[in-house]
Amino acid sequence: MTTPFTLDGEQRKWCAELRALAARELRPLAREGAPGRVDRPLVQALGELGLLARVLPYQGPEDGGRVRALDLCLLRESLAQECTEAETALALQGLGAYPVLRYGTGPQRARWLPEVVAGRAVAAFALSEPGAGSDAAALELRAERTTGGWRLTGEKCWISNAPEADLYTVFARTGPAPGAAGVTAFLVPGDSPGLGGRPLDMLAPHPVGTLTFDAVPVGPGDVIGEVGAGFRVAMRTLDLFRPSVGAFAVGMARAALDAALTHAGERRAFGGPLKDLQAVSHQLAEMATRTEAAALLVYAAAAAYDAGEAGEAGEGGIARRSAMAKLFATETAHYVVDAAVQIHGARALERGHLLEHLYREVRAPRVYEGATEVQRTIIAKELYRTGGPPRTGEPHSVPDPSAPRSPRS
Repeated sequence: MTTPFTLDGEQRKWCAELRALAARELRPLAREGAPGRVDRPLVQALGELGLLARVLPYQGPEDGGRVRALDLCLLRESLAQECTEAETALALQGLGAYPVLRYGTGPQRARWLPEVVAGRAVAAFALSEPGAGSDAAALELRAERTTGGWRLTGEKCWISNAPEADLYTVFARTGPAPGAAGVTAFLVPGDSPGLGGRPLDMLAPHPVGTLTFDAVPVGPGDVIGEVGAGFRVAMRTLDLFRPSVGAFAVGMARAALDAALTHAGERRAFGGPLKDLQAVSHQLAEMATRTEAAALLVYAAAAAYDAGEAGEAGEGGIARRSAMAKLFATETAHYVVDAAVQIHGARALERGHLLEHLYREVRAPRVYEGATEVQRTIIAKELYRTGGPPRTGEPHSVPDPSAPRSPRS
């Protein structure tokens, strides 16, 4: 039996193959891409290599398929070690299209998922707004009733792949109720009339932008899930993807740690290699320990999800586990990359150095998909809601992936 704390031989072999594939096939494509723009050749390669099919296992219009959270985490971690651009492109396809896979209608799935999985269509998840970032329930994009459906009016901000995506999962307010109530998810094609936007120049050179909605028409056939249940769609999507954000962070931490180990073994100072200095060796030990702990927390959260702990209300602790994994892994990666830069010294600050690249990349995951402070709030609320952390011996403390899985609606 494989516990969430141990990867078996096949999983380790697959991760090694993914790293080699990323270095050989994807990194050269990423280098040719324009910073801050959607890299369509890279997205298409992810489709042709079958990697998007692992993130979005589309089975047909009537059954969208189920995503294995642990596979998603191993994919993101492995790609991040070799090519962060490929990792991000893959993750954004999954995040943007997962609501269609999980909650979409047969026609919605048939129209879009084959194109997204093949890498021919670019997807985006449009939740954040200028006044609704960490407090996603405060969104103000209005969906006003018309004879044949709704018209969307307002703005979205900090949307990955905007404004170049081919389809957007858009969350808008269809009712007067405040907070999470009255939010509906819509599928909005990128060429919809009244839809505009502009790119944003961000610290990490990924495609991020704003979207403007000037009475964009949407009909009943564009609703993802149920009218008024869109916030649940958003939160269940984030419950799945939060551990894999942690996996992305673990991949960057591993890359930074490997670079620091190599440099400390080769660089000579004060009469010997850096690794022989206690200050450096102890720093390396701390970096390695925190990275391993982060990986284990990510794997445990993913295995719990796959074992059936998710549920619509988050029973079994999936919301808490996902928040813990994202919180600890992203904070750890930031620490490890910063420590690796310190060990390297000035050379790591040169434009084009791996650690200079990682230093810019590692900051954003502590903010998006729920900032660090939001994750702590989720964890605290879940502790009180469920009566404290799981204890050794309780059924959900060490989930068994081979056990029968409870249904997830």
